[in-house]
Amino acid sequence: MFRTLLVANRGEIAVRIIRTCRDMGIRTVALYDDTDLSSLHVRLADACVRLSSGAIYQDASALVQIARDCGADAIHPGYGFLAEHDEFARACEEAGITFIGPSSAMLARVRDKIATLEAVRAAGFAVPRHSLQAYRASEGDALHAAAGRLGYPLALKSYRGGRSYGTRLVYEPTQLESIAQHAQSAALTAFGDDRLYLEEAFLPARYLEVQIVGDHYGNLVHLGERDGSIQHNYHKVVAESPAPYLTDAQREDLWRQALAIGRLLGCSNACTIEFVLDAQGHFYFTEVKMRIQVEHPVTEMRTGIDLVRTQIQIAAGEPLGFSQDDVILRGCAIQARVNAEDPWNHYLPSPGRLRRFRFPGGPGVRVDTYAYGGCDVPVRYDPLLAKVVAWDDTRAGALQRLRRAVADFAISGVQTNLPLIQRILDTPEFTAGTYDSEFDRQSLPGAEIPDDQLRDLAVAAALAYLRRRSNTVDALPNRASSGWHRDSRRLPQ
Repeated sequence: MFRTLLVANRGEIAVRIIRTCRDMGIRTVALYDDTDLSSLHVRLADACVRLSSGAIYQDASALVQIARDCGADAIHPGYGFLAEHDEFARACEEAGITFIGPSSAMLARVRDKIATLEAVRAAGFAVPRHSLQAYRASEGDALHAAAGRLGYPLALKSYRGGRSYGTRLVYEPTQLESIAQHAQSAALTAFGDDRLYLEEAFLPARYLEVQIVGDHYGNLVHLGERDGSIQHNYHKVVAESPAPYLTDAQREDLWRQALAIGRLLGCSNACTIEFVLDAQGHFYFTEVKMRIQVEHPVTEMRTGIDLVRTQIQIAAGEPLGFSQDDVILRGCAIQARVNAEDPWNHYLPSPGRLRRFRFPGGPGVRVDTYAYGGCDVPVRYDPLLAKVVAWDDTRAGALQRLRRAVADFAISGVQTNLPLIQRILDTPEFTAGTYDSEFDRQSLPGAEIPDDQLRDLAVAAALAYLRRRSNTVDALPNRASSGWHRDSRRLPQ
């Protein structure tokens, strides 16, 4: 097993990795820049290294050198760009440092997303119709021609990275040019490559992902599916497992396809096979993520399997340690993504210092976060502040626990999307499990406030008004300034 592990990431995923390493007796080294100095991952690690490079967490060569200098024999990239960067994985291998994830050869194999789609299609699985090449910003005419052949609506997707950056929906030809410019700019910033390819868009649809894990000895198992249909800016706001709308036959077919595609692509370590489910109930493979994902706690809560520990053990050359028959999927788990942003002001990020940060607990509730009271929320990073997950034997029980957990949060100093999450959880569509990808485009109903809460709000508002409008000035009474009370206590001479 490894002695020292460098955590090549920040925020809540860095905290998550460090805690598992502490359970395993592995020494950890954390990274930080000046804006991240107060983050919890810096305080929990055994050692810390300040990043001086302008590329910070994406400077692959600097990170490998840091690992060498601190004597790390493994690097965990968490999730994000470096986690699927085959050149970074190769640099680790060449330096004799274990990359916690698939090999560089496997990452390079799926780097070409179009080739991956074609390989899966040739094996007999359904994939969305897509362009057969990627287009740069200078190839606008060719992009328009390809879009015309494919038809609208369509999705523009980054050739290099995941859905979160560089993905945009286009509903009609007049939108293509401006949306493509934004998508290419985002892809270039995130992945250093502005190429986009086009893919058929299913509207409405549901987004499904199957977590699989595999070792170096041919063992590959699935850990159930997650739904991630409720999104904003292609980040999953709410995710849950199991998907509430699937039949048993659909679920078995989904798992079967995921394992077959995983074997076809040579997946190992922790990977996710992503699908789209159309309105007619047909599955289409869309992407493979050769890394752990933001939503992995949902799977951990249902299976009781520590995915980070499993990743580390596989990377160390150990066998998987369990078979498909050993995987027991219990109950339901639902996760909400708490962001430092203002949903009612165009989702503007809300950096700043947390004056108060009280997170929920209790039975069946888990919170992954890097934050605490007095911690700084940086402006330059993703606004993800915390992930709260609730589990119960039934979906109704898990949903009620999540509602309670979200209401128990107390955060001041920054704006958050907690009120938005509360509204989502209270909608009839989410309660019934009938939501789809169009959920984000509908107007959420205003929250119904009980009479007792309205009364308390009215009292608080009245007191605040009186306090601000009061003209009274603090003063000592005359008798307190006359000195009689001092004379009465004077000792006799």
